[in-house]
Amino acid sequence: MNVEPIITAKVQESIDSFANQEVYIHLETTNGAYASHFDEKFFSAGAYIRNAKISYEHGKIVGEGPYRVGLKLAIGWVYAEGLTHFGFDEKGRLLLAGHGFDGKLAVALQIGKEPFKY
Repeated sequence: MNVEPIITAKVQESIDSFANQEVYIHLETTNGAYASHFDEKFFSAGAYIRNAKISYEHGKIVGEGPYRVGLKLAIGWVYAEGLTHFGFDEKGRLLLAGHGFDGKLAVALQIGKEPFKY
Protein backbone atom coordinates (compact mmCIF):
# COMPACT_ATOMS: atom_id res chain seq x y z
CA MET A 1 0.00 0.00 0.00
CA ASN A 2 1.37 3.38 -1.02
CA VAL A 3 0.36 6.35 1.17
CA GLU A 4 1.05 9.91 0.06
CA PRO A 5 0.01 13.46 0.92
CA ILE A 6 -3.59 14.13 -0.06
CA ILE A 7 -4.31 15.07 -3.66
CA THR A 8 -7.85 16.41 -3.41
CA ALA A 9 -8.91 15.52 -6.98
CA LYS A 10 -7.92 11.85 -6.51
CA VAL A 11 -9.61 11.62 -3.11
CA GLN A 12 -12.78 13.30 -4.40
CA GLU A 13 -12.93 10.91 -7.35
CA SER A 14 -12.74 7.95 -4.99
CA ILE A 15 -15.34 9.41 -2.60
CA ASP A 16 -17.68 9.88 -5.58
CA SER A 17 -17.12 6.30 -6.74
CA PHE A 18 -18.50 4.91 -3.45
CA ALA A 19 -21.59 7.16 -3.30
CA ASN A 20 -25.12 5.72 -3.39
CA GLN A 21 -24.12 2.16 -2.56
CA GLU A 22 -23.59 0.18 0.62
CA VAL A 23 -20.02 0.53 1.86
CA TYR A 24 -18.11 -0.22 5.03
CA ILE A 25 -16.33 2.50 6.94
CA HIS A 26 -13.68 2.61 9.58
CA LEU A 27 -13.47 5.90 11.51
CA GLU A 28 -11.01 6.44 14.32
CA THR A 29 -9.70 9.42 16.25
CA THR A 30 -7.16 9.53 19.01
CA ASN A 31 -5.04 12.10 20.77
CA GLY A 32 -2.85 9.45 22.31
CA ALA A 33 -5.10 7.16 24.28
CA TYR A 34 -2.13 5.52 25.99
CA ALA A 35 -0.40 8.80 26.88
CA SER A 36 -2.29 8.92 30.17
CA HIS A 37 -0.22 5.91 31.29
CA PHE A 38 2.82 8.17 31.23
CA ASP A 39 1.23 11.43 32.39
CA GLU A 40 -1.82 11.16 34.64
CA LYS A 41 -2.67 14.84 33.93
CA PHE A 42 -2.99 14.16 30.18
CA PHE A 43 -6.62 14.07 29.07
CA SER A 44 -7.11 11.19 26.66
CA ALA A 45 -9.95 11.12 24.14
CA GLY A 46 -10.77 9.05 21.08
CA ALA A 47 -13.51 7.48 18.99
CA TYR A 48 -13.56 4.21 17.05
CA ILE A 49 -16.05 2.54 14.74
CA ARG A 50 -15.16 -0.33 12.41
CA ASN A 51 -17.19 -2.02 9.68
CA ALA A 52 -20.22 0.21 9.98
CA LYS A 53 -22.28 -0.40 6.84
CA ILE A 54 -23.58 2.86 5.41
CA SER A 55 -24.77 4.41 2.17
CA TYR A 56 -24.04 8.06 1.57
CA GLU A 57 -25.69 10.36 -0.94
CA HIS A 58 -22.57 12.38 -1.64
CA GLY A 59 -19.25 13.23 -0.04
CA LYS A 60 -16.81 16.08 -0.23
CA ILE A 61 -13.19 16.78 0.68
CA VAL A 62 -12.49 20.42 1.60
CA GLY A 63 -9.77 22.55 3.11
CA GLU A 64 -6.25 23.62 2.35
CA GLY A 65 -4.64 20.89 4.43
CA PRO A 66 -5.18 19.33 6.79
CA TYR A 67 -8.42 18.39 5.05
CA ARG A 68 -11.98 17.55 6.08
CA VAL A 69 -14.19 14.87 4.56
CA GLY A 70 -17.95 14.77 5.05
CA LEU A 71 -20.26 11.99 3.87
CA LYS A 72 -23.95 12.96 3.66
CA LEU A 73 -26.23 10.16 4.81
CA ALA A 74 -30.01 10.12 4.40
CA ILE A 75 -30.38 10.97 8.10
CA GLY A 76 -27.08 12.59 9.07
CA TRP A 77 -23.37 12.89 8.43
CA VAL A 78 -20.08 11.07 8.85
CA TYR A 79 -17.28 13.59 9.24
CA ALA A 80 -13.50 13.44 9.68
CA GLU A 81 -11.16 16.40 10.13
CA GLY A 82 -7.38 16.69 10.19
CA LEU A 83 -6.67 14.39 7.23
CA THR A 84 -3.22 14.64 5.66
CA HIS A 85 -2.55 11.44 3.68
CA PHE A 86 -4.35 8.97 1.42
CA GLY A 87 -3.85 5.67 -0.30
CA PHE A 88 -5.64 2.57 -1.53
CA ASP A 89 -5.28 -1.01 -0.38
CA GLU A 90 -5.23 -4.12 -2.56
CA LYS A 91 -9.05 -4.25 -2.49
CA GLY A 92 -9.48 -0.68 -3.76
CA ARG A 93 -10.56 0.73 -0.41
CA LEU A 94 -9.86 4.41 0.19
CA LEU A 95 -7.60 4.93 3.20
CA LEU A 96 -7.41 8.44 4.64
CA ALA A 97 -5.23 9.35 7.61
CA GLY A 98 -4.30 12.43 9.54
CA HIS A 99 -0.89 12.53 11.16
CA GLY A 100 0.04 15.03 13.86
CA PHE A 101 3.20 17.11 13.90
CA ASP A 102 4.92 14.24 15.71
CA GLY A 103 3.99 11.84 12.87
CA LYS A 104 1.56 9.83 14.98
CA LEU A 105 -1.90 8.90 13.73
CA ALA A 106 -4.60 11.31 14.96
CA VAL A 107 -7.53 10.40 12.69
CA ALA A 108 -8.39 7.72 10.11
CA LEU A 109 -11.31 7.35 7.72
CA GLN A 110 -11.48 4.32 5.45
CA ILE A 111 -14.17 3.45 2.91
CA GLY A 112 -14.59 0.18 1.02
CA LYS A 113 -17.01 -2.31 -0.50
CA GLU A 114 -15.72 -5.12 1.71
CA PRO A 115 -15.42 -5.22 5.51
CA PHE A 116 -12.09 -4.42 7.10
CA LYS A 117 -10.34 -7.16 9.09
CA TYR A 118 -11.29 -7.29 12.72
